[in-house]
Amino acid sequence: MAAKILSGHEISAEIKAELVVRVERLKEKDVKPSLLLIRVGEDPASTSYVKQKRKTAEALGIGSRVLELPAHVEETTLLTVIGRGNADPAFHGVLVQLPLPSHISEARVANAIRPLKDVDCFHPRNVGKLHMGDPYLIPCTPHGIQQMLLRSGYEPAGRHIVICGRSNLVGRPLAALLSQKNPRANATVTLCHSGTPNLPRLTAQADILVSAIGSPGFIKPNMVRDGAVVIDVGVTRIDDPEAASGYRLVGDVDILSTDDDFATVPDKAAALTPVPGGVGPMTVTMLMWNTVIAAERQLSRTGDLS
Repeated sequence: MAAKILSGHEISAEIKAELVVRVERLKEKDVKPSLLLIRVGEDPASTSYVKQKRKTAEALGIGSRVLELPAHVEETTLLTVIGRGNADPAFHGVLVQLPLPSHISEARVANAIRPLKDVDCFHPRNVGKLHMGDPYLIPCTPHGIQQMLLRSGYEPAGRHIVICGRSNLVGRPLAALLSQKNPRANATVTLCHSGTPNLPRLTAQADILVSAIGSPGFIKPNMVRDGAVVIDVGVTRIDDPEAASGYRLVGDVDILSTDDDFATVPDKAAALTPVPGGVGPMTVTMLMWNTVIAAERQLSRTGDLS
């Protein structure tokens, strides 16, 4: 039986409809949620991501402004720009698009963004609140994965979730999020990485398997338990002369190879996210979610974040 495809586009559309209502409620109080996007350099992927974020914001009635800085900009100049965004009440969220040029410290940039406006959730204070089980905002990709599971009927509670990849962007915050003591989580989480011995033995035990390692086709059918839910976070661009763009996007999950029983991952899994069109759309949508929450919190002045 073929796996159910969990469409990030469909679930995002559901969330966006809810956000439109919340945005309208804020506008009735003369507040328009707004996001400041800062891009450094001309990296094509970064340029594309920023355009996508701005387009999504516009569709939801969320304000946005893009500040473009040259790749050679000094770190002190970037920090000054961030400081102005922090102080400007017109912006409820401030985001610096990654990656940054090598001469700029991502850690110092993350520390510079005001926690109350940190819609990417990279500031150490917001990271700490997440790990303490009291998040102000939730990192976008982990939150998107959680929402995909909940809204598709695959509640994390009581399940064994195996996460491949320990990055600070996905793996670590996702493990913290899904292991929290609340009805939307309560999972038993195993976090695997490049130093994990006998990885297939662990992944084959997962009720929900999440791969966020960025290695095309790494997850083979023998690594997936029958009936598991498979969330593919990895996105890698590979050359494809037959594609109009000259490339195509592939995930961490090998959907074509078979195991000893001639079964593919889609044959074995109960549900599977596609690449593209799975987790990716959810990440952008949850950024908008965070922007709206930040606007609501700043309006009500609740919380102790500065």
